Amino acid sequence: MITTTTQTPVHTDVAIVGAGILGLAHACAFAQRGLRVTVFERSGTPVGASIRNFGMVLVTGQPPGAMHALAQASRKIWLDWAAGAALHVRRSGSLMFARSAAEAQVMEAFAATRAEGAGYDTALLSRAALDDLYDGRFRKHRAALHGRADLQVFSREAVPALIDYLRRRFNADFRFGTLVQNVDDGRIETTAGPWRAEHVVVCAGHDYLSLLAPQLAALAPRVCRLQMLRVRPATPFALDHAVLTGLSCLHYGAFSDLPEAAALHAEVAAREPALLEHGIHLLASPTPGGDLIVGDSHDYGDDPSPFNAQAIDELLLGLAENTLGSTLQVVERWQGVYGARTGTSGAPFSVLRAAPNVTGVYMHSGVGMSIGPALGERVVSHLIDGAALPTA
Repeated sequence: MITTTTQTPVHTDVAIVGAGILGLAHACAFAQRGLRVTVFERSGTPVGASIRNFGMVLVTGQPPGAMHALAQASRKIWLDWAAGAALHVRRSGSLMFARSAAEAQVMEAFAATRAEGAGYDTALLSRAALDDLYDGRFRKHRAALHGRADLQVFSREAVPALIDYLRRRFNADFRFGTLVQNVDDGRIETTAGPWRAEHVVVCAGHDYLSLLAPQLAALAPRVCRLQMLRVRPATPFALDHAVLTGLSCLHYGAFSDLPEAAALHAEVAAREPALLEHGIHLLASPTPGGDLIVGDSHDYGDDPSPFNAQAIDELLLGLAENTLGSTLQVVERWQGVYGARTGTSGAPFSVLRAAPNVTGVYMHSGVGMSIGPALGERVVSHLIDGAALPTA
C-alpha cells in the first residue's frame, strides 16, 4: 500500500527558476523592491550559457530601437553591479577591425548614418590611427570601429560574484542542486519539497521540456551550439579591448541590414564560404589572467551535438591569429550553448505569461549578457509596477 504525506509549502515572495544571468537579473530587480527572493538552480553551480560566453556587454552590435535601449540600460546595471559586487569589468570598449575594403565600407556606412542618428557611442579609426594602437599590432587592417559603450566581464567569475552579492546585500536565498519539477499557479514542486510564492519567474535557458512546455512548443524553439577556445598568445600583450572583425557586421543587427552588408556577404560567400557555412564571426575577449576567449561558430538544432569539429576550431584559430597578429596556444576548449527559434520570427527573447503569477523569460539569441540585466528589470517593473512588457 502506497501512502503519501502532505508537506506544508515553504513561503517566499518570489521564486526564480534558474541562476543564469536572466534569473539573477530578475532576482536583483525583485530584491531591490524589498521582496524576499528564492532562486532555484538544478545544478550545483551555474554551468549554462551565462558562464560559457565571451562576457561581452555589446551595446554597439544591437539593432537600433528597443534592443539598443535595453543594451544601454543593461550597461548601467552592470556598472552598478560592478560597484556593489567588486566585479572585474573592462571599460575600454570593443574594436571591430576591417580586414577588407568591403568590411570597411560597412563600418563607414554605419558611422556616417546610423551611429549618430540612432545614438551609438562609436568612433571610426582610420588606417593611420592603427599605427599607434597596441604598438602597431593591428596596422595591417584597413580601419577599425571603436565601440566605446561596450563592456566586458569574465563570466565564470562574474556570475558567482553576483550570486554572492545578492546573498550579502539582499539576503537572497539560493537553492542549488534543486530541480523544480512543476509550477502550478503559486505552488512550486521541487526535489527539496514544495514552495509557494506570489511571483514565479522561470528563466530556464534552453530547457524547453521541464517547465512551461506547451507555451514553449508554440515558439518552435531550438538550440544554438558554439565552439569556443581559450588561447594564450605566444608573446603576451596587454589587450584591454574586446576584438571583433567586420564579419560581425553580418551577424549583428546594428549593421546587417545596411546595403553595404549585402556586398560584404557576397564577398565572404565567394572567398571564405566555410565561414558562412558554420556561422563564424570572430570574437576575442581578454581574461583577467591574460588569456583570450576566442570563438565562435553557430550550429542550430533541436539538441546540441556533443561533438566538436577540429576543422571549425582550426578556422577560428586561424582567423584569430591573423586578426591579432600572434601565434596562439589553445589551453581550453568547450561548447557554448543558448536558446534560439525556428521559423520566420527574429524575436531575440520571449516573455510568457503562463498564469497570473507565473512568467517565463527566455532568450532566443546570444545577447543575454548584453540585454539580460535590463530585460529582468523591465519584466519586474511590469509585474510589480504595471509598466508595459518589453518588446524587441
